[in-house]
Amino acid sequence: MGVNISAPYIYVCTRMRVRKAKLLPREEYMRMLNMSVAEITRVIEETEYKQEIDELGTAFKGIDLVEVALSWNLAKEYQKIQEIAPGTLKGFTHAYLRRWDIQNVLTILRGKVQGEKPGKIKEILIPAGSLDKVVLDRLLSEESNERIIELLKGHRMFPVLAREFPAAKESGSFSHMENELYKQFYGEILADAKSGIKGASAFLSYIQLEIDIKNAKTLFRLRVDAQTDEDVRDMFVTGGTLSVTDFTSLDSIRDTNEFIDQLKVNFRNESLHALLDELKGQKGSISDIEVRLTRVQLEQMEKMSKRNPFSIHPILVYLEKKKYEVFNLRALARGKESRLPSEKIAEYLVM
Repeated sequence: MGVNISAPYIYVCTRMRVRKAKLLPREEYMRMLNMSVAEITRVIEETEYKQEIDELGTAFKGIDLVEVALSWNLAKEYQKIQEIAPGTLKGFTHAYLRRWDIQNVLTILRGKVQGEKPGKIKEILIPAGSLDKVVLDRLLSEESNERIIELLKGHRMFPVLAREFPAAKESGSFSHMENELYKQFYGEILADAKSGIKGASAFLSYIQLEIDIKNAKTLFRLRVDAQTDEDVRDMFVTGGTLSVTDFTSLDSIRDTNEFIDQLKVNFRNESLHALLDELKGQKGSISDIEVRLTRVQLEQMEKMSKRNPFSIHPILVYLEKKKYEVFNLRALARGKESRLPSEKIAEYLVM
């Protein structure tokens, strides 16, 4: 360990490891696959979500109770970590969590188009970015999406929203706008990560890993959904291992084995290579492939965190693993509510 690591860094990174150790293990999810929504709620109530389940139990029931309790807990946890993160780690954590602004605004816009009630949309918002609960409530109270975007004037997302919304409204699809928002987000946090301030190189290595996995997921999705009207170059996120030329030439390869071999040439990552070898000759669904790529990402993050135990990495590992715990519990509850077979639900779990 270097001599220049301050006590607050050591304290916070140690707290993250303690929090991570409390996350649900794989066996618990396997057990929940055989339970009803009521039984899953009881299990959740015995964990870190107890306070939210107790507080919300009088206002919500069943699947709604699970949804709101999970959202509240995740937002509260993320806000707490932003408060305790010291020094430059606080800035990196704030920057990283701005991705929730994109998710929340898109959830509201899509919900309005689908005619969802504001209360129903609110259940799944995670006020963990720069847009707090008060702002999100204000956006939810608006009747039209045009007004929602108008209210975001001055926010860093506004230029992209204003430019992309008319076409999104006309086509009925927000996917191109979503791509543009994430491209802007990654461009901004890459700039933070390349700023040369203390700890920035550790932040950069993680952002580049995330961009690589995101581009790999997009390439696999394009193979399944070859009918997309979008220019594939618009779906590419710069800043990772691939160039836009690599990305478009990979997309043009039709033979699956050749595509996988070429991906391996482009990505020099052993864990990713092992997964790609497994995918050869397999007919996995796109959701299965995406979950497996996410597992590789989390595995790589763990390795980074062990190599840099007092950096941004332990915080990012915990933020991501906590997010996937909430996603898993939500998928379990929704799957059970929809009477999906257990093996189908299991495909969506990141364990």
